[in-house]
Amino acid sequence: MGHASTGDLRERVVATLRRVAFLLERAQESGYRAEAFRGAARAVERLGADEVAARVAAGTLTDLPGVGARTAQVAADVAAGGAVDYLADLEQRLGTRASDAGPGAALRAALRGDLHSHTEASDGSSPLQEMVLAAVDLGHEYLAITDHSPRLTVANGLSAARLRVQLEQVAALNRAVTPFRVLTGIEVDILDDGTLDQDPDLLDELDVVVASVHSKLRMGREEMTRRMVAAVSDPRTDVLGHCTGRRLTGRPRPESEFDARAVFEACAEHGVAVEINSRPDRLDPPHALLDVAIEAGCVFSIDSDAHAPGQLDWQVAGCERAVEHDLGPERIVCTWPVERLLDRAERRVG
Repeated sequence: MGHASTGDLRERVVATLRRVAFLLERAQESGYRAEAFRGAARAVERLGADEVAARVAAGTLTDLPGVGARTAQVAADVAAGGAVDYLADLEQRLGTRASDAGPGAALRAALRGDLHSHTEASDGSSPLQEMVLAAVDLGHEYLAITDHSPRLTVANGLSAARLRVQLEQVAALNRAVTPFRVLTGIEVDILDDGTLDQDPDLLDELDVVVASVHSKLRMGREEMTRRMVAAVSDPRTDVLGHCTGRRLTGRPRPESEFDARAVFEACAEHGVAVEINSRPDRLDPPHALLDVAIEAGCVFSIDSDAHAPGQLDWQVAGCERAVEHDLGPERIVCTWPVERLLDRAERRVG
């Protein structure tokens, strides 16, 4: 077997393992299983092409840390050249969704990127590189990496020093993935007084700042309104993230109370995009508040808030919500070319 064919085998095995993980993540099936397949893909990718072929032939892939019997069987099926039964079953169950041809499909096709995603640096499950590869596969032109800020210790929020390390990693990755663009960013906590939880000078260096409330969600209506208006009035804020903080599944959480008209009018005044959060457990803002934001003249960012690569494909749910409210692509900032997006951010800070 020549080097080209062994290299091709390694690439096919890695791609198949990642596709399995992607489908599991997108469908919110077992995170443990999804990570098992992603871990196996990383283990195989680290090997030389000839070693992959030899281990598959000898049945010794399971000797590698991170490769179990099921993932090794998938690799063996790939090598055999026939159907990969495990993947075929997932494709049948999870590969096609009604939403793929639904009302949001055309708007989803118009999206160029995603402005809210997380990596293992905070509370995501995958490395930066895997999030970016998944975004490329989805046809995006850019992806903002917006890990949490220091105040959110439960999500391993990034200190200024850790964020600077990530900025160096993004710069290196951008050299490898051009013309795709990895945007530097953060999901910064809105503190009790409306200030942003990160060094202002460091925020000035970022491409995208998503500001979100994560604490004291039951704060009184007037206090919460002042807090949110202060945050979106900060020239460093680009996107107001999941504005009500509600959760619909798991351990449900009610909406925060605030004067929606005052907050959204401030967003419109200061050029801050209101996020249409596509996570199935959030779908924030609720329909009634989305109407208020539209009437206030806001622009919007349809974001996945992905914590795993397959979750990047959740954007279609946000697109469906936008279409329900007759929101066209001209008011969705993530349909814009990256140059226009960054020019807008630079004008706001400048």
